[in-house]
Amino acid sequence: MATILRGTVEEYQELYLEKNAHLEQFLEQVEQYDFYREIFPKGSFERRGRQDDNKPNGIAVTLPSKGGSINGIALGIEGNGRASRYIITDDLRKLSELVDTDFTIMAPISYYGMKRSGKMARFLYALAFDLDGVGMPQLRDVLHQMNKGILPKATFVVNSGTGLHLYYVLSEPVPMYPQNQHYLKELKYSLTRQIWNRFTSSIKQPQVQGIMQGFRVVGSGTKLGKGYPVVAYRLGDRVELDDLLNYIPASNGERQKLQGIMRKTTMPLAEAKEKYPDWYERRVVNHERRGRWTVKRDLYDWWLRRIRDEIKVGHRYHGVMTLAIYAKKCSIDEDELREDAYSLLQPYDEMSIEEVNRFTKDDVEAALSMFNEDYVTFPRDDIARLSGMPMPINKRNWRKQKDHLRRARAVQDIDYPNHEWAGRPSAQSLVWEWRQQYPNRRKADCHRDTGLDPKTIRKWWDCPPSARHDTKGG
Repeated sequence: MATILRGTVEEYQELYLEKNAHLEQFLEQVEQYDFYREIFPKGSFERRGRQDDNKPNGIAVTLPSKGGSINGIALGIEGNGRASRYIITDDLRKLSELVDTDFTIMAPISYYGMKRSGKMARFLYALAFDLDGVGMPQLRDVLHQMNKGILPKATFVVNSGTGLHLYYVLSEPVPMYPQNQHYLKELKYSLTRQIWNRFTSSIKQPQVQGIMQGFRVVGSGTKLGKGYPVVAYRLGDRVELDDLLNYIPASNGERQKLQGIMRKTTMPLAEAKEKYPDWYERRVVNHERRGRWTVKRDLYDWWLRRIRDEIKVGHRYHGVMTLAIYAKKCSIDEDELREDAYSLLQPYDEMSIEEVNRFTKDDVEAALSMFNEDYVTFPRDDIARLSGMPMPINKRNWRKQKDHLRRARAVQDIDYPNHEWAGRPSAQSLVWEWRQQYPNRRKADCHRDTGLDPKTIRKWWDCPPSARHDTKGG
């Protein structure tokens, strides 16, 4: 059984050089511009100074290191420094200016605006995976498994310092609709479990990451210092998204689950605008959120206790990240959140097994970026996978069932007075509203106008939304 890689900073620096030498024997090194041009083809972003292009852009995030170092490895930033965000336009020029930085990340995603959130994401151009615990035996086995078709062949293999980043550049970018994000997230989780195996990593437990995860920019510094930059090598071609499904075993049901998600369709917005103008005005034009309620701070305090006592190396960042999500969900003041998060810095750093895996202020600041309304509905199962800690079921947000259901129904009645529980008007409401507008017309006319199934129309024809429908009575 493989063991976790351990060593001095100098040994890791020597290993970094050995990895580069091995990769250069078999693969072509790719410069920064060519790497990102392959991921983001010309025309993907706005032209510099041409906001009238109305296109999304890339976003790079950097944290300036000022907190000293050990053998050339930056330990963090002084004070509570904030992340700096940079818009990457179509010429990619800004990326070359960020080479002389210690910690700069970018996701293979385009965004509208300056926020790296799922709500503002437009296209995903590549699936990227972070593989840790990679020594020379693991590096050789990664390449072997890809060349033999055991694992999907990555477009690029990137030496990230102490591990590898594997980029699968997609043949066509995927629109980041909510249903697509759900499918892509599950696909990435499943592929991570295949890529991260006992031959490719010395770390037994795979560390899953979401599709919004950023990765150190090619050409910028690694944990080993600026003198040991992130280097990219070309291995394979672009990939078809559906082809990646073939590398997920069918025996455990994961492939069938993903195929089911992929087949799931939703009504196009253009059709929804025509059929449900009120819903379209509220949710799309006015950007009104679906209803949610504030959770008692018990959830926040409970999670803070858990991540102080139960967190393990490899999950520290995600523990603080979830604390930030729960702080927003529980209406905790940001100053209190920052104080609690920084109280974890020293004990988390003392857990470090290796000098190159220190927990720094950079990590805290990156995790605190999740203190954002966009993430308050982050799924419990995802939190369990990212934090490496099991989550209790049916806690009802720390309320008694009676109170929980009463609050839920109240919010639903306020946000969806016509019972549009799924976010769009129910079939019952549509039939009744159509009948009020056309009292003398027939069921066939209702079918033609609304597109609803004739059986559905017959079911709700004489049943207003406020009435109880007896299905046995027809």
